[in-house]
Amino acid sequence: MASLVRHVTIDCADPYGLAGFWVEVLDGALGKDDNPGDDEVLVESAGVSLLFIRVPEGKAVKNRIHLDLQPQDRSRDEEVERLVAAGATVLADRRTPDGKGWVTMADPAGNEFCVERSQAERIATDSAGA
Repeated sequence: MASLVRHVTIDCADPYGLAGFWVEVLDGALGKDDNPGDDEVLVESAGVSLLFIRVPEGKAVKNRIHLDLQPQDRSRDEEVERLVAAGATVLADRRTPDGKGWVTMADPAGNEFCVERSQAERIATDSAGA
Protein backbone atom coordinates (compact mmCIF):
# COMPACT_ATOMS: atom_id res chain seq x y z
CA MET A 1 0.00 0.00 0.00
CA ALA A 2 1.25 3.50 -0.81
CA SER A 3 1.74 6.25 1.72
CA LEU A 4 -0.85 8.98 2.23
CA VAL A 5 -0.13 12.63 2.91
CA ARG A 6 -1.29 13.13 6.49
CA HIS A 7 -0.91 16.90 6.39
CA VAL A 8 1.20 19.61 4.79
CA THR A 9 3.59 21.25 7.27
CA ILE A 10 4.38 24.96 7.10
CA ASP A 11 7.16 26.65 9.06
CA CYS A 12 6.27 30.06 10.51
CA ALA A 13 6.88 32.50 13.38
CA ASP A 14 3.30 32.49 14.74
CA PRO A 15 1.57 29.13 14.21
CA TYR A 16 -1.70 30.09 15.88
CA GLY A 17 -2.02 33.40 14.02
CA LEU A 18 -1.22 31.93 10.61
CA ALA A 19 -3.49 28.95 11.27
CA GLY A 20 -6.34 31.41 11.91
CA PHE A 21 -5.88 32.84 8.40
CA TRP A 22 -5.95 29.36 6.84
CA VAL A 23 -9.01 28.32 8.89
CA GLU A 24 -10.84 31.17 7.16
CA VAL A 25 -9.42 30.31 3.71
CA LEU A 26 -10.32 26.61 3.93
CA ASP A 27 -13.45 26.90 6.07
CA GLY A 28 -11.60 24.59 8.42
CA ALA A 29 -11.16 24.18 12.14
CA LEU A 30 -8.25 24.39 14.53
CA GLY A 31 -7.13 21.24 16.31
CA LYS A 32 -9.14 20.81 19.51
CA ASP A 33 -6.07 21.21 21.75
CA ASP A 34 -4.46 24.14 19.88
CA ASN A 35 -4.07 27.49 21.64
CA PRO A 36 -2.29 30.84 21.15
CA GLY A 37 1.43 30.47 21.87
CA ASP A 38 1.57 26.78 20.90
CA ASP A 39 4.58 25.69 18.86
CA GLU A 40 2.41 23.48 16.63
CA VAL A 41 -1.12 24.23 15.42
CA LEU A 42 -3.23 22.02 13.16
CA VAL A 43 -5.88 23.18 10.68
CA GLU A 44 -8.28 20.45 9.58
CA SER A 45 -10.52 20.88 6.55
CA ALA A 46 -12.39 18.73 4.05
CA GLY A 47 -9.60 18.87 1.48
CA VAL A 48 -6.35 18.95 3.44
CA SER A 49 -4.86 19.26 6.90
CA LEU A 50 -2.17 21.89 7.44
CA LEU A 51 0.27 21.78 10.35
CA PHE A 52 1.93 25.07 11.32
CA ILE A 53 5.21 24.76 13.23
CA ARG A 54 7.10 27.58 14.95
CA VAL A 55 10.64 28.12 13.63
CA PRO A 56 13.06 30.89 14.60
CA GLU A 57 14.16 31.85 11.09
CA GLY A 58 11.98 33.82 8.68
CA LYS A 59 11.13 32.97 5.09
CA ALA A 60 14.12 33.86 2.92
CA VAL A 61 13.34 32.64 -0.61
CA LYS A 62 10.49 31.47 -2.84
CA ASN A 63 8.56 28.42 -1.62
CA ARG A 64 9.75 25.11 -3.02
CA ILE A 65 6.18 23.83 -2.75
CA HIS A 66 2.86 25.68 -2.68
CA LEU A 67 -0.87 25.06 -2.49
CA ASP A 68 -3.20 25.51 -5.48
CA LEU A 69 -6.69 26.45 -4.30
CA GLN A 70 -9.85 25.84 -6.31
CA PRO A 71 -12.90 27.77 -5.07
CA GLN A 72 -15.91 25.56 -4.42
CA ASP A 73 -18.81 27.99 -4.12
CA ARG A 74 -17.63 31.16 -5.87
CA SER A 75 -15.56 32.29 -8.84
CA ARG A 76 -11.80 32.60 -8.86
CA ASP A 77 -12.08 36.41 -8.88
CA GLU A 78 -14.52 36.42 -5.95
CA GLU A 79 -12.17 34.12 -4.04
CA VAL A 80 -9.20 36.42 -4.68
CA GLU A 81 -11.21 39.36 -3.32
CA ARG A 82 -12.22 37.34 -0.24
CA LEU A 83 -8.63 36.29 0.46
CA VAL A 84 -7.28 39.83 0.08
CA ALA A 85 -9.88 40.96 2.63
CA ALA A 86 -8.70 38.16 4.94
CA GLY A 87 -5.09 39.37 4.77
CA ALA A 88 -3.55 37.77 1.67
CA THR A 89 -1.50 39.72 -0.87
CA VAL A 90 -1.58 39.39 -4.67
CA LEU A 91 1.94 38.63 -5.95
CA ALA A 92 1.25 37.90 -9.63
CA ASP A 93 -1.86 38.01 -11.78
CA ARG A 94 -1.74 35.27 -14.42
CA ARG A 95 -5.40 35.58 -15.48
CA THR A 96 -5.88 35.64 -19.25
CA PRO A 97 -8.50 37.42 -21.37
CA ASP A 98 -10.14 34.09 -22.24
CA GLY A 99 -10.94 33.48 -18.53
CA LYS A 100 -8.18 30.97 -17.87
CA GLY A 101 -5.13 31.41 -15.66
CA TRP A 102 -4.55 31.90 -11.96
CA VAL A 103 -3.52 34.42 -9.31
CA THR A 104 -0.40 33.89 -7.21
CA MET A 105 -0.89 35.16 -3.67
CA ALA A 106 0.90 35.18 -0.31
CA ASP A 107 -0.53 34.50 3.12
CA PRO A 108 0.25 36.93 5.98
CA ALA A 109 3.59 35.13 6.59
CA GLY A 110 4.63 35.40 2.94
CA ASN A 111 3.94 31.78 1.96
CA GLU A 112 2.90 31.60 -1.66
CA PHE A 113 -0.21 29.90 -3.00
CA CYS A 114 -2.31 30.10 -6.15
CA VAL A 115 -6.02 30.54 -6.76
CA GLU A 116 -7.24 28.71 -9.83
CA ARG A 117 -10.61 28.71 -11.59
CA SER A 118 -13.57 27.00 -9.96
CA GLN A 119 -14.84 23.77 -11.50
CA ALA A 120 -17.82 25.66 -12.95
CA GLU A 121 -15.46 28.19 -14.57
CA ARG A 122 -13.32 25.38 -16.00
CA ILE A 123 -16.36 23.75 -17.58
CA ALA A 124 -17.60 27.08 -18.98
CA THR A 125 -14.28 28.23 -20.44
CA ASP A 126 -13.20 24.80 -21.68
CA SER A 127 -16.52 24.17 -23.48
CA ALA A 128 -16.60 27.71 -24.93
CA GLY A 129 -13.47 26.96 -26.96
CA ALA A 130 -14.80 23.68 -28.30
